Amino acid sequence: MTKRKMSRALRENLIGYSFIGIWIVGFFIFMFYPFISSLIYSMSEVRILGSGIDVQFHWFENFRRIFQIEEGFQFIEALISFLKEIIFQVPIIIVFSVLIAVLLNQPLKGRGMFRSIFFLPVIISSGPVINELITQGAGGAAIFESYGFISIIENTLNPGLAAPIISVFSEIIIIFWFSGVQILIFLAGLQKVDRQIYEAARVDGAGPWESFWKITLPSLSTLVFINVIYTIVLLSTFSENAVIISIKSNMFNINTGYGMASAMAWVYFIIVMLMIGLVAIIFIPKNVKEGGKRR
Repeated sequence: MTKRKMSRALRENLIGYSFIGIWIVGFFIFMFYPFISSLIYSMSEVRILGSGIDVQFHWFENFRRIFQIEEGFQFIEALISFLKEIIFQVPIIIVFSVLIAVLLNQPLKGRGMFRSIFFLPVIISSGPVINELITQGAGGAAIFESYGFISIIENTLNPGLAAPIISVFSEIIIIFWFSGVQILIFLAGLQKVDRQIYEAARVDGAGPWESFWKITLPSLSTLVFINVIYTIVLLSTFSENAVIISIKSNMFNINTGYGMASAMAWVYFIIVMLMIGLVAIIFIPKNVKEGGKRR
C-alpha cells in the first residue's frame, strides 16, 4: 500500500489550522457561554435576586431604549467620540510602528536593547497605569500646549473636528505605547525581505526613499492590514475606553441593569466588526475580491 504524499498547500493549511485551533478551543471553553449569555441578556430584562438571576425575554426592547433614555444617549455620545478618535489614532500608531521598525532593522549597535525598550510598555502597561499617566499630565498635552498647537487647533477647526484631534495630541505619548506589538510584527516582516532586492535597486540608481516606497512598503502591505485590525481591536478592548466604562457603569444602574448593558455591548461589538469589515474591504487585493487566485 503506497502512501499518498501530502501536497504543500495542504501542509500549509494544516499548520495554519493548528495555530488557529488553539484559539478556537480556548474560545469554546472560556468565551462561548458568556458570549451566548450576553446575547440572551441583551434581549431580556435581567434582575439579580436572592434566589438567582431572573430573566424575562422581551426581544429588542433594550436596543430600542438605548435611543430613548439618558444613559443610552450618553453611551451613543461616548461611541461617536470613540469612532472619531480611532480614525486619528490608528494611522498614527501604524505610521509610527513602520518608522520605528525600519530604524530598528538597521545595523545599529545595541539595537536589541532598543527593541526591548520599545516593546517594554506592552509588558508593563495596563488600563490603570495609562490612566494615571494621563491624569498626571504625562500623555503629551503639556508639550504641545507650551508651543501653542492646542490653541491653534481650537481656533482653526470647528469643535466637532477639533475635539478628537486635541484628544490625540493630549494622549500622543500614550498612543505610542500601544505600538509595541505592531513594531514587532513589522520588524519580523522586514527581516524576511531579501537584501539582494535592495542591492539590485541600489545598482539601478534607487535611493533610500525610492527603496522604501517601491520595496519596503509593498512588502509590508499584508502586515499593515494585520496591524490595523490588531490596533482597532486593541483600542476597542482597552479597559479605560470611554465606551467600555459607560457599559460597565450601566451594569449596576437601576435604570438599565445587565440587560441594557448587554445590549450596549452588542451594539458596540457590531460597530467594531463593521469597522474591521470596512478595513478588510479596503486592504484585500482586487483579484481576491473578484474570486481570482493570487499568483
